[in-house]
Amino acid sequence: MYSRILVPLDGSPTADLALHHAAVLARLNGATIVLLHVIEEMKHSNGFERPRIYIEEVRPGFLAAGQKLLDEAALRLRQGGLVVETVLLESNGERVSVLIAQQALTTQCELVVLGTHGRRGVDRLLMGSDAEQLARIAPVPVMLVRQPQSVIATATPGQGGTPA
Repeated sequence: MYSRILVPLDGSPTADLALHHAAVLARLNGATIVLLHVIEEMKHSNGFERPRIYIEEVRPGFLAAGQKLLDEAALRLRQGGLVVETVLLESNGERVSVLIAQQALTTQCELVVLGTHGRRGVDRLLMGSDAEQLARIAPVPVMLVRQPQSVIATATPGQGGTPA
């Protein structure tokens, strides 16, 4: 049914869970998994770095960390016999959900499997929901994966539990 599955990764437990679901689907369908990591540059800058420091130290650091995230996930999947491609993007101020939707087209994926943190209330209002936005604008079906309710209920925000 699906020959190419796009899985955006952000290093969170919910992204890992989405990756697990995508791997199961890929095995059932003989599909290729396309791993995507979008770097939001503004999350890595305090705005006070000199341009040279940003270019020579900050940017190479977050690019390397993003590539490492992709490489480690790809290695695990390949060891399980799956075909994997990786894509590393910088947002350049664009919304992550838009970039994911564009990548689904660019990489010719038929499904996006995305972990969602399930934010509610004020957190959702303030932070927005890339998952919700992606589900609205994606050119292909989107499968949203959450942590089980038992994990969410027992996690304490800010103490190493499920990210808010």
